[in-house]
Amino acid sequence: MAPALFLLLAFFAGPILWTVWASLTNAALTGAQAAQTEFVGFDNFTQLLSDPRFRTATVLTVVFLVGCVFGQTVLGLALALLLQNRHGAVRATVGAIVVGAWVVPEVVAGFVWYAFLEREGTLNTVLGWFGSGPQNWLFAAPLLAVVLANVWKGTAFSMMTYSAGLSEVPEDLKEAARVDGASAFQVLWHVVIPLLRRTLATTLLLITLQTVQVFTLIFVMTSGGPGSRSTTLPLLMYQEALRMGDLGYGTAIALALLVVAGAFSTVYVWMLRKEESR
Repeated sequence: MAPALFLLLAFFAGPILWTVWASLTNAALTGAQAAQTEFVGFDNFTQLLSDPRFRTATVLTVVFLVGCVFGQTVLGLALALLLQNRHGAVRATVGAIVVGAWVVPEVVAGFVWYAFLEREGTLNTVLGWFGSGPQNWLFAAPLLAVVLANVWKGTAFSMMTYSAGLSEVPEDLKEAARVDGASAFQVLWHVVIPLLRRTLATTLLLITLQTVQVFTLIFVMTSGGPGSRSTTLPLLMYQEALRMGDLGYGTAIALALLVVAGAFSTVYVWMLRKEESR
């Protein structure tokens, strides 16, 4: 176990401990503070709590996270249900299309959605056929644009996990519910969903951890703008730590991001434990 323990300490515990230490200093990329870093205690966190940009970025991060998790969950479950018991060719075709979006690099997905939503993009071209004037969607609704892009890219993961979960639901239970007069929605709500609780909780946890750290997609599409209307915590952390060179303040934002992810993860872990106790 010693080699594995060393790797875990070096590549996981080490960066976390360095982040905690840096957040308590005035570490910087350039200047006198880079040459002689000083311990400043909780000054970075005090500044964080009084910074309106941090409050705005936190709200945008939560909205982005909720929108993406909800969209990927609903769309992924819907696709898994629609593909269940379908012909193999249909499942292979739809699966290839959806998984194709998932394996595309984030920078490519960002450029694709930028080209689709910009003023001269595909969406305005299609809407123009119906008499609609061009809109700059990345300016009018930047957060919605990046949520849609993330849902488009990440739905394949939830679709595959829910497909695996649905394959474990006994057909005789669903058939018995239908014989008793249950509608398709009632079968889904009262039979299928309860049996998918563990899969739902696990998938929600993994989607949250993937989504909370999304940076490239938003940076390529909007760069956090216009203004700061799509500046989530990862982008604010990048701006402060790398653009402004304030590593101490940037790492404090990173720890705040960790708290946001931890808050959501705690709910999912509680759901899993509640399910295991039954």
